[in-house]
Amino acid sequence: MTASPPVKPARRPGNPCFSSGPCAKRPGWSPAALEGALVGRSHRAAAPKARLKEVIARSKALLGAPEDYRLAIVPGSDSGAVEMALWSMLGARGVDVLAWESFGKGWAKDITGQLRLNDARLLEADYGSLPDLGQVDWDCDVVFTWNGTTSGVRVPDGDWIPAERTGLAICDATSAVFAMDLPLDKLDVVTWSWQKALGGEAAHGMLLLSPRAVERLESYRPDWPLPKVFRMTRAGKLDEALFEGATINTPSMLCVEDALDALTWADSIGGRDALIARTTANLAAVDKWVAQTDWIDFLAAAPATRSPTSICLKVVDPWFEALGEPEQKAVTKAVVAALEREGVGYDLGAYRDAPPGFRIWGGATVETEDLEALLPWLDWAYRRTKAEEAAAA
Repeated sequence: MTASPPVKPARRPGNPCFSSGPCAKRPGWSPAALEGALVGRSHRAAAPKARLKEVIARSKALLGAPEDYRLAIVPGSDSGAVEMALWSMLGARGVDVLAWESFGKGWAKDITGQLRLNDARLLEADYGSLPDLGQVDWDCDVVFTWNGTTSGVRVPDGDWIPAERTGLAICDATSAVFAMDLPLDKLDVVTWSWQKALGGEAAHGMLLLSPRAVERLESYRPDWPLPKVFRMTRAGKLDEALFEGATINTPSMLCVEDALDALTWADSIGGRDALIARTTANLAAVDKWVAQTDWIDFLAAAPATRSPTSICLKVVDPWFEALGEPEQKAVTKAVVAALEREGVGYDLGAYRDAPPGFRIWGGATVETEDLEALLPWLDWAYRRTKAEEAAAA
């Protein structure tokens, strides 16, 4: 007897954008938000430079960064900010690199394959788990992602980072900042981009430095040449202008205006605490649905490590698990395509290097009611695809 096809849900998300980067714009956004952009102006002129400086000051305030930390707008998005830190600061002592998903593995590759540091150790875990944080040697510099964007696994807190440490804590926080409680006093380098938690536009990175990181820049010169876009010092001293809005390369004033709009929205709803609360509510909505749905589960094994932003899900249906990986990828691709055709959810596939599954952005720019509307559609699309595959077999 052939099973009846699943019935389409009646409710649709108001905003179907659930990509993990670039992420959904803030609620109510329209191009009108960019009308004040100082396009056609030099970014070195007084008014545009003041806008850049405002992004720095307001970002620092929203994050709650200590007064003596420095923040700069840098080229190349979050990746550019991380690379600036790696190329400028590493090599002074040994390095521990933590990797439990693709971006951490990418930083490890750069450290061992491009910088060719001999005294580098990789602490690695499979998708869904964390490395043993107790094995980290804090006499070394430590490079890690706070939140594994492609695995949905985050470090649960900062308790594993000692307040008294010799090495620098270099943290790629792009999918965690403004969404999770970061212990900034335990982090020496923090990087992010506008297009994650604030839903901004691409290509610009943010680089936050502790006084310990500044001391490293001023006391250590790496053996390799530094490209211009990585240089943060002049004559052995920190280039203070970089942290006052004098960017290394030309920024987009449209993107700057968009970043200011996102910061204004964040302040209007209650600041960092409100952003974290919205993100937490989104994870709770997914958690409730997963608990009620027999074919899906979180990729992150331990609840305390589950990301509330890049929410990664795996299929635990025995029928699916019996398929080979190419067939599994074909099924999840068909599910994602069905959601896109219906206009109810875009860009929901797992990252290309991750196990076959789904990834939903749950940051603060996503409305919880839109997530609650999406999830029945995901259930519908999976059951529909499974039925079609079974009928074709």
